Amino acid sequence: MTGILGKKIGMTSIFDQEGRFIPVTLIETGPCSVLGTRTKEKAGYCAVVLGYKDVKEEKVNKAQKKWFKKLKISPKKVVKEIRMDDEPTYKAGDTIGVNIFKNGDYVDVTGVTIGKGFQGGIKRWNWHGGDKGHGSMFHRAPGSIGASSFPSRVFKGQHLPGHMGNIKRTIQNLEVIAVDEKKGILSVKGGVPGHKGSLLVVRYAKKRPPKERREDVKDKS
Repeated sequence: MTGILGKKIGMTSIFDQEGRFIPVTLIETGPCSVLGTRTKEKAGYCAVVLGYKDVKEEKVNKAQKKWFKKLKISPKKVVKEIRMDDEPTYKAGDTIGVNIFKNGDYVDVTGVTIGKGFQGGIKRWNWHGGDKGHGSMFHRAPGSIGASSFPSRVFKGQHLPGHMGNIKRTIQNLEVIAVDEKKGILSVKGGVPGHKGSLLVVRYAKKRPPKERREDVKDKS
């Protein structure tokens, strides 16, 4: 399995065996139920359909009720596909937990960033702004954004005030510091997108082989 669904709990800090201070993000991963699979023969790609977080039957539509009833699985709040390179060996009804990861693995975490609403250019694009003096009359305004006579328009891509945040982002190559199989909590080094309680997708890092462990890295050094 290459990935799993989870929920962001928040950030904390721990000390490793060597006494180093490490900021980590706690992610409640799984348990996820396998709702189906996708194969190259039928769908043209390989994937596993995962369901996360139980929800009341009143919260799903009739088609979903029939689907979950046929699978003999309780309705799930989140249903998402996780792509795989090889043909999946899982079957509907299987459960996937945090134990697919180990200490020293590297993961890519995908989530939706915290929404900031409508923001000005200084916060959104880190503009310097104008002089701070009382007589300046120009502090946080956009200022000139193009010539008047030629080309008589504003070029596309011009940084301006607008909506900030609430977009999909992926943080790559985060190291797994600890895996708590009993509580289903994954501790990764650094921060991840989203607010507390937001949905996250945790996958093996594309730029790091899944079999690479912290002990292997130490041996190489």
